[in-house]
Amino acid sequence: MLSAWGRPQTPAMPKAPPAPTPPTDRKVTLGMVARASGVSPATVSRILNGTAVVSDEKRTAVDRAIAELGFVPNPIARGLAGGRTLSAGVVTQSIDSPFYGVALRGIEEELGRVGYRPLFMSGHWDPAEEHRCIEELLARRVDGLIVLTGRLGDDELCRVAQSLPTVITGRTLAAPGLYALDFDDCEGARLATEHLLSLGHRRIAFIAGDPSHPDAQQRLLGYRAALQTAGVRYRAALVRPARFFEESGRIAVERLLASGEPFSAIFAANDQMAFGAALALYERGLRVPDDVSLVGFDDLAGAAHVIPPLTTVHHPGYDIGRIAAACLLELLAGNVPSARLPAPALVVRASTRTAAAEA
Repeated sequence: MLSAWGRPQTPAMPKAPPAPTPPTDRKVTLGMVARASGVSPATVSRILNGTAVVSDEKRTAVDRAIAELGFVPNPIARGLAGGRTLSAGVVTQSIDSPFYGVALRGIEEELGRVGYRPLFMSGHWDPAEEHRCIEELLARRVDGLIVLTGRLGDDELCRVAQSLPTVITGRTLAAPGLYALDFDDCEGARLATEHLLSLGHRRIAFIAGDPSHPDAQQRLLGYRAALQTAGVRYRAALVRPARFFEESGRIAVERLLASGEPFSAIFAANDQMAFGAALALYERGLRVPDDVSLVGFDDLAGAAHVIPPLTTVHHPGYDIGRIAAACLLELLAGNVPSARLPAPALVVRASTRTAAAEA
């Protein structure tokens, strides 16, 4: 077949049928979530904003409806509508700490449940650095603040709470806009020392941590209180400061051994120092617990997996983070939190045993 110009004409290929138009996705609205969960749209909105005080049953129903319907809240729109950024500032002391790491996970998961996002910063146990962190978080217009322990003075924290809902851990303090969560470090240390005393140990060394740190101070008080109750003389030569890290625990025990002061047990003020203490004992040919019983504090994940598994005081880092975040959400909702941290509990494992007879 020739075209009008005398050139062979290629037969036209049949056109493919038009592709079917995909159905328009149904927009899932907040009202649809409300109907599916049996609550009002206002209640759904408050749950999403973290400002609702409702039963677990209603919250579960809303969560289920959101999942089943595929509802995706718009956090930017919600934040602008409520005059909030839906972010919370968190000042920790060391992001790479195995203890504070699980606390941060607890904060992240609790805040994330209602669409909030944390901004983490490290203060490094330095008041000036903590102050800088808080100022930067304020500049980023976070809706609230969580300070995990730290060195800032009470007056400055109370000042911050005047303009920003604030939750602090590791101290007892009351002020408008501020809620404090304190763990009973003294009682935990008393339990650890009493355990060693119950096994017949009388010369119990204490790796105390940083003397300027409030946790170290409280744990030393608990250690001394247990000795006093048992009628055992306190020996300052058995108390060694360290820095709450593994290497500092190893060095503290090396110095203790070099001093020639006899001891049959060691209580370290945190698990990391206990791990270092165990290494120092191993390097000197001393066995745990056959030669020296060893107790830590914190109950880190690794405590159950070292050899021998470490007896320690359970210090619930994840729960501390989760509860601190829940208390901040309560403050943001205009409520007064009432949560408390769990009491310390001793976890007995294989690193302690009955003492040999002491002179």
